[in-house]
Amino acid sequence: MTYSTSRFAVTLLVSFGLIGLQSATFAKSMNNQITWAGCGITKKAFMSELAKAYEEKTGIHVMLQGGGATRGIRDTVKMKMDMGGSCRMSLPGQERSELYAALHPVAWDALVIVINKENKIKNLSKKQIRDIYLGKITNWKQVGGQNAKINLYVRRGKISGVGYAIRQYLFQDSNLDFVTPSKYRMRSSGPLEKSIMKDRYGIGITGVSSARKRDIKIISIDNKSPTYENVKLGKYLLYRPLYLVTTPTPSPKVKEFVSFAMSKEGRKIIRENGTVPYLDAPKLMSKMLVYGFGVK
Repeated sequence: MTYSTSRFAVTLLVSFGLIGLQSATFAKSMNNQITWAGCGITKKAFMSELAKAYEEKTGIHVMLQGGGATRGIRDTVKMKMDMGGSCRMSLPGQERSELYAALHPVAWDALVIVINKENKIKNLSKKQIRDIYLGKITNWKQVGGQNAKINLYVRRGKISGVGYAIRQYLFQDSNLDFVTPSKYRMRSSGPLEKSIMKDRYGIGITGVSSARKRDIKIISIDNKSPTYENVKLGKYLLYRPLYLVTTPTPSPKVKEFVSFAMSKEGRKIIRENGTVPYLDAPKLMSKMLVYGFGVK
């Protein structure tokens, strides 16, 4: 074997060795990671804190992405993500994209009415809220405020977590169109909240876990505010479960994360973030109809 040939052979062996090492390193890094996508409300309600605590406990990094509840469900079903987060159930009629999602209720979230901090309104009734969304109330003066047009901000998608919940829980019509100009139709809860921060005449509905981290005003509904205790006891009108989404047969590391979220340690982390753990209020599901979900 000539010198050049032997040198080439050595180079080739080293190259293959490096490739093998890189592949092993990549496989190890993937094995120590869980990918998650879902709604921003679920992320802010508990997911960020749970992910951090889980990594400190196990060394497994949970990589968080957004994209909304629909992405959280569908990307998990398609196995583009290891796990998802959703603030709505999987929907009937979405068989191919949502039928095989396994939803694990982890926490309770309140849907809240948010307005600009300069607005003096402190409370609205359920009927007033419905009439604002139906275009029957269009001026703040009609609900005890100043003489100014109401700017109603809504989510674009009817099957987004918030968009679907509002329609189903307040109107029992998941296909209802809200009366508001297209410029007030937001792609997600984040832009909706930010818009109301800037608009003194704006109003919208979002999740309390997200809203309380913004410089906006949360008002009461029928004189009940969305406090931790009111949500836990079912005294506040609008509440809904928040879910972790998996396939029917999740990987061991995903299964372990779901168990961690529901454990005493996980529930303590959720409580410390101001969110009600699902297992702390098991009677809420049966009370949903009594307190306004699905009731006209």
